[in-house]
Amino acid sequence: MSNKNHITEAFIQLGRFLSQFSSNGIKKAENILHNDLFFDGFKHQIKVANENNGWFTQDNIVFALEGWSKQLTEEKLNNWLKDYTLKTSQPKTVAIIMAGNIPLVGFHDFLCVLISGHNILIKQSSNDKHLLPFIAKYLEYVTPELKGKIKFTEDKLDNFDAVIATGSNNTARYFEYYFKDKPSIIRKNRNSVAILTGNESKEQLDLLSEDIFRYYGLGCRNVSKLFVPKDYNFDAFFEAMYKWNDIIHQNKYANNYDYNKAVYLMSEFDMLENGFLMIKEDQSYSSPIATVFYEYYSSEEALKQKIDADQDLIQCIVADGFSNSEIPFGKTQKPELYDYADDIDTIAFLLKI
Repeated sequence: MSNKNHITEAFIQLGRFLSQFSSNGIKKAENILHNDLFFDGFKHQIKVANENNGWFTQDNIVFALEGWSKQLTEEKLNNWLKDYTLKTSQPKTVAIIMAGNIPLVGFHDFLCVLISGHNILIKQSSNDKHLLPFIAKYLEYVTPELKGKIKFTEDKLDNFDAVIATGSNNTARYFEYYFKDKPSIIRKNRNSVAILTGNESKEQLDLLSEDIFRYYGLGCRNVSKLFVPKDYNFDAFFEAMYKWNDIIHQNKYANNYDYNKAVYLMSEFDMLENGFLMIKEDQSYSSPIATVFYEYYSSEEALKQKIDADQDLIQCIVADGFSNSEIPFGKTQKPELYDYADDIDTIAFLLKI
């Protein structure tokens, strides 16, 4: 069995381990490798991650873990990797600078680097630093040859051959300058949009609420902007959002809601709101927490041209029958292994360095 298969196998076992942490509850299962050593510890890490970052509720952490457990199966991993020729002859060291906006947001990069046979040097965000080191330790127990291939650092990055960095538009400029001599993927701010026609079913709008509110809207895959036809009636939209009304009891969310509402009222902006979500007509894609922007479109053709021109600002397009690259309602925060951020094939990049 090749080294590559050992690493794939480690991730399959990790998927089984993570399957114990689901939205139906956290329950210890039988026949999970090294479970006695890791189960209680990981449960504790979830608690610590939440204490360290109020946005990382148990519900949201478990949602992320459940998503990964469903992807890390033999069938899905093999299906994803079948079109690549993975080589492990000369492993390079790939530095990854991770964002911290949603739980385990850097995990896909982590998976790509290891599965392509390279070593990884990780600089985590202080907002999300508790889960991944524990997961890395689990993988090393399953496949001891991973020991020495995974390194975390809080210091200045050095001794690496390539870099994948995710940050804001400001930090991206710094990254581009700083890493100009290395092969790199530098990711900037992106947001996701939903295109509504007014003919959406109640179920589709219900699913859209998941795309908007999951992780409090903090992910680049969360919908922060709606495109709606002229004279669109928002009643059905607000009705579908209502099941998330408890979100306002989360302090950090409520503070953002109150603050942004006060700013809009003082500026005399027109906006509609329902007590936990505001919608405001705005050209921008990046809306503040507790707010979704909307923009009217006159024709589908004009909208296609606009979205085409703005493609570097957009991560996902949620729609039904609008374009080949659209995502169905309710699926933005359930990406598949081949759903690469910014449409840049990370594995292809890693196989070239």
